[in-house]
Order: sequence, then C-alpha cells, then structure tokens
Amino acid sequence: MQAVNRNSNHSNFIATLFSKPMILVTILLLSIQVASSQEKPAQQAYSVEYMTGSADMHGVRLAYRPDIEHKLDLPLIGDTLVQWEASLNLFDVHGSAKNEATYGVSISPVFIKDIPSFSADYPLSAEFGIGVAYVHREKFGGVDIGSLYQFEDRLGIVMGLDKESESQVALRYIHYSNGGFNTTNPGLDFLSVAYISKF
Repeated sequence: MQAVNRNSNHSNFIATLFSKPMILVTILLLSIQVASSQEKPAQQAYSVEYMTGSADMHGVRLAYRPDIEHKLDLPLIGDTLVQWEASLNLFDVHGSAKNEATYGVSISPVFIKDIPSFSADYPLSAEFGIGVAYVHREKFGGVDIGSLYQFEDRLGIVMGLDKESESQVALRYIHYSNGGFNTTNPGLDFLSVAYISKF
C-alpha cells in the first residue's frame, strides 16, 4: 500500500511540476535569448545559511552556484541575472520533538535584480526563485509535510560587503510546499541569514 502511495505521489508531483505557473514562467524566461556579452565573467559561489521557522525548527543550508549565468531584459523589471543553485539542507528540531532531524537537497533558478543602494561600497540586490526539493522524511518536528517532494520558494535581499560583491550577506524568506499534489500540505516557512562568497 505504501509503495502504491509513493508511486501516486510521484505521478502527482510530475503533473504538478508542469502545471504550477511559476515553473512555466521560469522555463519561459530561461528560453528567452540572453545577451551574448557580459560585463565580467561569471563566478562560482558558495553560501552558508542559518534558518529558523515553522514548528520551532532550525536549519543549516549549504549551497553552491556554478559559474553559469544568464542576463535577461524582462518587461517592467529590466536587466535581471539568472543563476542556478544547488543546496544541501539540514533541519533540526528544538521544540517538543527534540533531537529529531531530517535532511534534504534542492535545485533552483535564482533571479537577481540590482536595486538602488545607500552606498556604492555596499551594493544591494533583490532575489527570488522557485525550485524543487527532496526531503528524506515526510514527518518530522511534529509536522506531516505530505510528500518527500517539495517546492522551495524564496524571496530575499542581498547586500554586498565590497564594491564587487565578492562577499555578501542575505536575508531571506523561504517557503516549502508540495504544491497541493498531496491533500496534506501545511507548508514550512523560514527566515534565514546567509553568508555568500564568490570565487
């Protein structure tokens, strides 16, 4: 019975993946012809992130961005940078279900838009994205998230610690949801602080 449910969840996930509007928008935007010239070469980056949120959960998120980026000129938004990010997430529980932890992996396109800054030494940008995640446990921290497969949505503000933004700090809101392809879908919400380093 459990195997049948897992297969059903997987099929529903695939169906939802292609019907969720933001996924379709992401694919459409990435298919737009990108500018062939770049001001400077793309850089790799890593980040270390601390998260706190739903059900008294805390987490650490380790992420990597390869030196692949696309420049888009989006209507109403203008010049926007798109990068890809893969991450390893560890969720730990400090509430009623202490010492209960789980881990997950995710991959996401990240849209980055420069915004006016109070100082040229500390450039600011906004970022948003929606990716897919796999969590190794459906129930942890007293919460049944409904599926091992989740969408990982993010919205954040990033501040460079130098003119070239070689080092950055980010404040983010991150939301996990199975997109409604399972009737159990409470969602998980986190606020996070991240340190990002380019190399």
